[in-house]
Amino acid sequence: MKKLALLVCLLVATVAAQAQFEKGKWIVNPSISGLGLSHNTDTDKTSFGIEAKGGAFLLDNVALLVHAGAAWNNGGSDTDVYTLGVGGRYYFSNIGIYLGADVNVDRWDWGHDLDDTKFSFGLEAGYAFFLTRTVTIEPAAYWNVNSDRSKFGLKVGFGFYF
Repeated sequence: MKKLALLVCLLVATVAAQAQFEKGKWIVNPSISGLGLSHNTDTDKTSFGIEAKGGAFLLDNVALLVHAGAAWNNGGSDTDVYTLGVGGRYYFSNIGIYLGADVNVDRWDWGHDLDDTKFSFGLEAGYAFFLTRTVTIEPAAYWNVNSDRSKFGLKVGFGFYF
């Protein structure tokens, strides 16, 4: 009986993984690229950052996402960056490949009453690889630009689909 139950659970997990991009489903996506810890020996500063995205599928294969993040001592400097934004993702059919875009408001704090608010625009392309029915590993390439800089990179995130 236990073997039969396990077999049924595995079968449901593999079949149901394809139905996670439907209207009415929810997604939570914390990103490892935003969860960074580094130490710059030139400035003797430790950097720490965290970010997450969450949202809902408004249509089949189309998700609306809200983005929040923070980076303290960004890049080993005295700069703290706080980010809030909104964006979306389009998933191609049920195969897991997606394209995303977002618009963010970034609050840059250099300390000593030096603050600046900037708008940034981001693009990403990635793949949602289902480990279980609701959990994915999501490698992606991203690009983020504001009036001062442009940033390219690779990241690995986790997705939780409900």
